[in-house]
Amino acid sequence: MLMSSSSQPAKLQYGPNGFRVLRAGQHVFCAVTGEAIPLEELRYWDVERQEPYASAEIATKRLTDGV
Repeated sequence: MLMSSSSQPAKLQYGPNGFRVLRAGQHVFCAVTGEAIPLEELRYWDVERQEPYASAEIATKRLTDGV
C-alpha cells in the first residue's frame, strides 16, 4: 500500500537558519515527545543532533538536561 505524503512524515535537514525538505511530508515528530509537528508550525530544532522539537520549552529542556 502506497502512503500519501500527508500521512508520511517529512524528512528534513536542519540548518542554523531553516530546514531543507529531503522527503515530502506534512509533519515531523518531536524528538522528545513523539508529537506530530506540522511543518508550517515547526520553529525549534537542533542542528547538531538533527532533531525537531514541539516547543521552545521542550527544546530548552532537551538541550540543557539532555532528556
